[in-house]
Amino acid sequence: MLRLLAILIWCAGGALAQDFSALARVDVSKSQVRDAGDGLSIDLHLSQPVPYRVYTLDVPRRLVLDFREVDWRGARREALLNADNASDLRFGPLRPGWSRMVVDLAAPMGVTEAGMQVETATGLAYLHVALREIDADQFAKGAGAPQDAGWEELSLVDSTIAAPKGEDGPLVVVIDPGHGGIDPGAERAGLREADLMLALGIELAEAINRTGTMRAVLTRDADFFVPLEARMTIARAAGADAFLSLHADALELGGARGASVYTLSQEAADGASERMAERHERGDLLAGLDLQGQDDRIAGVLMDLARLETGPAGERLASAVVSGLRAAGVRLHSRPKRKGRLAVLNAPDFASVLIEIGFLSSDTDRANLSRANTRAPMVRGIVAALQAWADDEAARARLIRQ
Repeated sequence: MLRLLAILIWCAGGALAQDFSALARVDVSKSQVRDAGDGLSIDLHLSQPVPYRVYTLDVPRRLVLDFREVDWRGARREALLNADNASDLRFGPLRPGWSRMVVDLAAPMGVTEAGMQVETATGLAYLHVALREIDADQFAKGAGAPQDAGWEELSLVDSTIAAPKGEDGPLVVVIDPGHGGIDPGAERAGLREADLMLALGIELAEAINRTGTMRAVLTRDADFFVPLEARMTIARAAGADAFLSLHADALELGGARGASVYTLSQEAADGASERMAERHERGDLLAGLDLQGQDDRIAGVLMDLARLETGPAGERLASAVVSGLRAAGVRLHSRPKRKGRLAVLNAPDFASVLIEIGFLSSDTDRANLSRANTRAPMVRGIVAALQAWADDEAARARLIRQ
């Protein structure tokens, strides 16, 4: 006997969420993505119900299903995909506690039906999603990431995230170009902080990837706004080892110029645990550590324990960046290493620094930030710093293991 949990008829681009929990395994022998007339049918047989979300995205056109959480072991694209109306299919872990399936659509399609049934005797679940072909304008109007808090952050993450690295995998560096979209940051002489930091971030990411020993992930690669929580989610999904937030402020008074590097002050770290516990899902606070069901005090203690390692690592990273920039000939502020109550540095599970690479209120800094050739020493200095820091951290890890 089947108990109907949810069957909804949607407009194109609608979204659906469910409120179950725990890990579910896919029965590959019964699951399939197949053609259904001029549309598609996605049928997933699961070992138990889990929360899920379904929505469409444009450019390129795709259907996204987010789950908490599905175990995809044993599933293969070739076995699941049997459709001409879908050009590709991929699935896998999104971040700890979450997984994702993405179906690339061969034509604009809207979701017409979605629902999950559960067999009461066994607890087995069956998720069915149906799509039909619609016109391109209708698809574009209905497509978009969910706006619900908590889910919207997941939609910003690249849906083709690589498998987690092994112990000897590349160092993952998340580059966070400050501001963006509706938040332009500082502005001077027709230049916007958001634009300059994006250009620097892209150049830095390219240089990091060319090393062959490090992998860069950008929190944004265009002029759009990314909420703070989403930046942290992107970093965790990528398995970040280091997080670099790039900024260039402007002061109304004074002649400040040159680069400085910030880490989280002790006072901010103490208060950050409480704020993070209040504002975030327990399962999103620490990569690989499920805090579901724990109270704020326990969550705070666990985050403070994590900071015992990542806090000093962040301090060492800041020192390395200062040294790297100095060696590359980049002008530094008179006090290049600083601490601050900066929300973007709150994450306890990876080393984080904020690099104030210059001041838009300084004519010299502004000129240096506006040209690729004068940004090049900044890039060289940061890359060299990351390499030196990674070598030092690896040496420390070996000593700890001995």
